Amino acid sequence: MKNSEKTMWMKRICMMLIDVCIVIIASIGALVVRFDFSYASVPDYYLAVVYHVIPFSIILALFIFTFFRLYSVLWSYAGATELWYLIAACGVDSVLNAIMVLLLYRSEDYPVPRSWYFFYGALLFTLTFVSRYAQRGLKTVNNRRVHADKMKRVLIVGAGEAGNAIIKEIVNSPYVNMKIVGIVDDDKTKHGKYMHGIKVIGDRNDIVDIAENRRVDEIIIAMPTVSAMETKKILDICKQTACELKRLPGMYQLVNGDVSISKLKDVDVNDLLGRDPIEVDLDSIMGYVSGKVVMVTGGGGSIGSELCRQIASHNPKQLLIVDIYENSTYDIQQELKRKYPDLDLVVLIASVRNTKRIDQIFATYHPEIVYHAAAHKHVPLMEDSPNEAVKNNVLGTWKVVQAADKYKVKRFVMISTDKAVNPTNIMGATKRICEMIIQTYNNRSQTEYVAVRFGNVLGSNGSVIPLFKKQIEAGGPVTVTHPDIIRYFMTIPEAVSLVLQAGAYAKGGEIFILDMGEPVKIVDLARNLILLSGHKPDEDIQIVFTGLRPGEKLYEEMLMKEEGMQDTANKLIHIGKPIQMDEERFLRQLEELKEYVVEEPSDIRDWVQRIVPTYSIQEH
Repeated sequence: MKNSEKTMWMKRICMMLIDVCIVIIASIGALVVRFDFSYASVPDYYLAVVYHVIPFSIILALFIFTFFRLYSVLWSYAGATELWYLIAACGVDSVLNAIMVLLLYRSEDYPVPRSWYFFYGALLFTLTFVSRYAQRGLKTVNNRRVHADKMKRVLIVGAGEAGNAIIKEIVNSPYVNMKIVGIVDDDKTKHGKYMHGIKVIGDRNDIVDIAENRRVDEIIIAMPTVSAMETKKILDICKQTACELKRLPGMYQLVNGDVSISKLKDVDVNDLLGRDPIEVDLDSIMGYVSGKVVMVTGGGGSIGSELCRQIASHNPKQLLIVDIYENSTYDIQQELKRKYPDLDLVVLIASVRNTKRIDQIFATYHPEIVYHAAAHKHVPLMEDSPNEAVKNNVLGTWKVVQAADKYKVKRFVMISTDKAVNPTNIMGATKRICEMIIQTYNNRSQTEYVAVRFGNVLGSNGSVIPLFKKQIEAGGPVTVTHPDIIRYFMTIPEAVSLVLQAGAYAKGGEIFILDMGEPVKIVDLARNLILLSGHKPDEDIQIVFTGLRPGEKLYEEMLMKEEGMQDTANKLIHIGKPIQMDEERFLRQLEELKEYVVEEPSDIRDWVQRIVPTYSIQEH
């Protein structure tokens, strides 16, 4: 027999011996209680009956406790289910024990006092409960006493169902290194009441004072049912405390009963946008990709990879991912293989600047829908390497557009940017040329070409949020270019779902413009991230203004003056009317640009400005 099995059997035997003692104590103790806690006052007749019955009571109890699996429970982890087993076992044993006594002494009217049956059951349950749970309780109390100074002091916001589940786990688990110092809830009727021994001590307006007076280390927001706006208001209060902030991600955890400490997530800047997430019913509009061969260029990037995720979930005939950067492309390949094992997935490493390679891909796979997300997007880097911006963004897009025309792709959707409007940097100017390519080819091809224009995406590669986080982890300073700089923000899934819906609306030639909501000050984002990290701006972490970088605007625009605005069925998606232009002249300029840029000229910005007159070249 293995050592683990020996240990298990030894524990069971010890527990059975304890239960034998409990039956003896409960049997005699019930008489003692009946006669005013005096053993000497118990009549000898009653004692003789009980002593005669005890062996039978022991056998009965051991049999019933075994039947109810009381010797197979890991009592260190026991919960409500095991407690019910214990109650049921003691109840059944008390009833059967009473029947047994009456049958053994059926000739006697009262072999024992009538109250003995009740006292026996009560003592049996009490002693059995203590024997099972005492060790666990003492261990928990001892652990909390020993580690009290090291325990994280926690304030819970929300005295509802989610709060109840979180509090229960913290209070009952010996492995959660937290001590709850109080609960706050805006419901005044709950104030002064207790949940699992923890008092509701105020509402949201008391959070700052409570955090200071009770030395709170972490605030847990257990309110998954409130709106994003209400969550932001609470977070704005919590930010003043410099406490760590965590919250339950969403309502579905509450519905599924999946509420626990492990499900809590750090509050991030997305929670501070102060609006409900944009939700698109993709199932109702994604029929146009179902059963189609869909190609995504730049499929390893932040936008491209999310496009692949959402397309993969809507049953394409084949999903073709094309990217030049192998590491991130490999990541999305493995993710999709794992999530969608039946998906016909093709992943190719290729540059959109390679004409023969792109032509070969189109000739081999014949995509029916193309999402073109491949581009150089980082403004300061492109300012330092403007020729690369032209080669990759302009010529790369042109080559993919030409291949789509040649192989009769049904629909071509290009990802553009708000920086294409009155551009002040080479990246934005090249994306404006891409929009012009889309408009031109739509007028002379069977393919439906459209562009989708939107602003900054939270958490995307090269965005400001990851930079701020790294700077905060390093102890600062956090660098912001200008105190008044503002940007429009969306999350990656929001932007991509709107791109997919815009693709469904496409008839050809449109520039779809996404409503990005209210603009956000970058300095406010920086302050919020510092606060959410448990630091104080300008005290613990400094914010330094470095000045606008080359090509950077204080604010971005979504429309040029010449463009009107048309609404679509989705109020968050608008259509900019195409601007009239001389297409033949534009195509000649493209040919000249293609020949000139490979010479690595120093004046490429001037050539781009001839094509995009709204481009304002900044001094470097």
